[in-house]
Amino acid sequence: MILPYDLMARLQNGFMARLKRLPVPHTTQNLAVLSILLRNGFVSNVTRGTITDADPTKWHDASEPHRRIWVDLKYRDDLPVLSAAEVVSKPSKRIHMSPDDVRRICSGQMANFVKPLGMGEVAVLRLGGGNQVRWLEAREALEKGVGGEILCRMR
Repeated sequence: MILPYDLMARLQNGFMARLKRLPVPHTTQNLAVLSILLRNGFVSNVTRGTITDADPTKWHDASEPHRRIWVDLKYRDDLPVLSAAEVVSKPSKRIHMSPDDVRRICSGQMANFVKPLGMGEVAVLRLGGGNQVRWLEAREALEKGVGGEILCRMR
C-alpha cells in the first residue's frame, strides 16, 4: 500500500513556497485524493502530465516513472486554501471505521481516537482491498453507508 505521507508533505510544502503549480508522482491513490480535494475546492485544477510539463497528450507517451499529476494550488487573499493536512492512519496503527464511526466524526463526536471533522474539513477513507480499492470523502461514505480506513484529513 502506498502511504499518503508524500502527497501531504508535497502539498504543504508547495503551499508554503507559494507555488502556483505542483507535480506529484502519478499513482491511483494520489489521483483519487487530489480529485477529492478538487471536488471540495482545495485545489483549482488536476492534470496529468510528464516531469517537464502538464500536457496530457505527452502523458500517454511517457514511461511510468516519468508520469506526473500536476496540481494547480489555490489561494484566497494570498493565503493557501489548504491550511493543514495530516495523516491519520499510520503503518504502526491503522484506523478502520465502521459506518457508525463515520457518522460520529461527521456529526461532531469522537470515534476510534479520531477527532470530529470541523467546518470546511474533509477526511479521506479507503474502502475495499486488492483490486477493488476506492477512495471517498467521509461525508460521501456516510451517504453511502460504508466504512473503511481513514487515511488523512485536510482543512
